[in-house]
Amino acid sequence: MTSIPIGTDLVRACEEMLARLVAFDTTSAKSNLAMIAYMETELAALGFRSRRIPSANGAKANLFATIGPDVAGGTVLSGHTDVVPCEGQRWSTDPFEMTLKGNRFFGRGTSDMKAFIACAMAAAPLFASRALSRPIHFAWSYDEEVGCIGAPAMIREIVRDIPRPAAVIVGEPTLMKIVGGHKGVRLCTVTIRGHAAHSSLTHLGMSANMVAARLMTDLIAIEQDLIRRSQADNGLEPPHSTLTIGLINGGTAVNILAQDCSFTFDLRCTPDQSPDAVMAPFLAAVERHDREIRARFPDCGIDVTISADVPPFAPEPDGAAVTCVRRLTGDNHSLGLVPYGSEAGQFQSAGLSTVICGPGSIEQAHQPDEFIGRDQIAQCAAFMERLAEATA
Repeated sequence: MTSIPIGTDLVRACEEMLARLVAFDTTSAKSNLAMIAYMETELAALGFRSRRIPSANGAKANLFATIGPDVAGGTVLSGHTDVVPCEGQRWSTDPFEMTLKGNRFFGRGTSDMKAFIACAMAAAPLFASRALSRPIHFAWSYDEEVGCIGAPAMIREIVRDIPRPAAVIVGEPTLMKIVGGHKGVRLCTVTIRGHAAHSSLTHLGMSANMVAARLMTDLIAIEQDLIRRSQADNGLEPPHSTLTIGLINGGTAVNILAQDCSFTFDLRCTPDQSPDAVMAPFLAAVERHDREIRARFPDCGIDVTISADVPPFAPEPDGAAVTCVRRLTGDNHSLGLVPYGSEAGQFQSAGLSTVICGPGSIEQAHQPDEFIGRDQIAQCAAFMERLAEATA
């Protein structure tokens, strides 16, 4: 028998479920399997049909679960199970024990984004008790916080194996407002292998740091061009694509030509810009420098690796997902756009109509003493009730 409360007080059930989920330490560096197993067991008792989509090493998994008929036109509720680390942050409470202060619940993941998952899980008995005309699907992923790594394998199985859903609702924290677009995210690491020599004998070596500096100068020029091409009225803040260099590591001593250097940059493109096109001049410069280096020192060179590549999420003003959520929330305002990335672009790229809407505030995401207001949980609980009514 499921331990999920079945009754009229769905809000309380959502709060209790959130406390259970916060207690699972699913920091991205750790496994999420305990949380997945808990949800899988609870849903199985209600008649949900579930499957795990594991990571390559088996240490983590996505969970895809369905209730209702095996027909097209269903609704996917999507959320990520992982949370960001708490180390180095000053918390006044235990981040993995949900604490109520006033009308706020504190704990890691309360806003980002276990509250949405908790509300869906708490509403699962309600979904299971209805004679649904279309299915409701849960899509719980891993490793969203480190580059949206887990969701693509699950999305491939959704597209391949089940009748096509009508809408995907990604429950990132939006204060239950409709968000219809965001920038894409591409993270790249550039590794330069130079040739060490005494700093007074520069003709005998090749400084990896100096090569890196030239390449970073090229990236700064691209970043400035992105600002010049800004479209101030596109609804994004900032309105232009952004490029930042976040990590640099190179050299061993001030009087040695650096043998190794690496740096990582973050490119976030607006939906109308291709990251491949933005990076093309830089990759041409990399190729030119690589040829010059290898001509002098064949064992040296430059490598560029992409560690994350999250597609942008383009607005669908009249899409099925937006229409669905407008009906469920009553929010008929213009679509909001946000600067952060999510799995929404991955669902959309697979041909699925997608929207972002969930409880909590993005301002709380990744913060010490992260919290969510009780009113947000109540709003999301009402959202789930209306979804059950609309799907029956």
